[in-house]
Amino acid sequence: MPAPVPGPTLIAYAGEPGAFAEDAVLVAFGDVGRASLGSFREVFNAVAAGGAAAGVVPIENVINGTVRENYDLLLEFELDIRGEVVVPVSLCLAALPGQRIEDIERVYSHIQALGQAEAFLRRRSWQLLTTYNTAGAGKAIVDRGERGAAAVLSPRAASLFGLAVLADEIGDLAGNRTRFLVLARPDAPLLPLVATTSRRRTTLVVAVRNEPGTLLAVLRVFAEHRLNMHKLESRPSRERAWEYVFWIDLDGDTADPAMAAALVDLDGVTTMCRVLGSYPAATMG
Repeated sequence: MPAPVPGPTLIAYAGEPGAFAEDAVLVAFGDVGRASLGSFREVFNAVAAGGAAAGVVPIENVINGTVRENYDLLLEFELDIRGEVVVPVSLCLAALPGQRIEDIERVYSHIQALGQAEAFLRRRSWQLLTTYNTAGAGKAIVDRGERGAAAVLSPRAASLFGLAVLADEIGDLAGNRTRFLVLARPDAPLLPLVATTSRRRTTLVVAVRNEPGTLLAVLRVFAEHRLNMHKLESRPSRERAWEYVFWIDLDGDTADPAMAAALVDLDGVTTMCRVLGSYPAATMG
């Protein structure tokens, strides 16, 4: 059955059914209508153009760190972060039925998943090939009837595509998980998130002058207003070579007096400050 095309009531994600991004949609919204798209950029485009009610994209993994492409897309598109969810990542090696692990010569998956199962994969001299998505790697093997090939993907995705699991729980870390963001247009109504908490988080992106002490001045603002910084990430500026923007996650909401005052003070020590969203924080688990 073909995947639904994007529509104004659907939730968009990148990948095939069975992908971890689809798991994130289910955690965030329950069993709603959803559209599987071919790339992160397509998710951003669908939401920005009104073709989807919201999008869900990965932003960081506890083993491989941040998904940098999505940081750049968040800066490029005028979308709000409306929530976040954390999804456990269980990885297996799966192939066409009848294949043995000794038959495998090539292993396909998303580069993040290959990195998250590096210790297992480097035990053998397999050719490691990257794909756009974990579940998509399994689907491609099935579509091509490709013997001698295996995919690193979730057990749920392996089952959906009728693949046989050759090795289970192959990830480097037993507690592996990925954090996903829920995105919507600024004018979109409140989203009916299932997984919510009372804690709030605010994500900012700031730029500072390329001078000594400018980032310290930003951090001092947070300290003076007693705001806890949950995360700090730098990314190259796309406007000038060798200059950077800084992504900051803070505990709290823009409606809080301390946060509101800090945002006013940041205007004096940054060349750009953009609030990407205040939203319910996930239970990190």
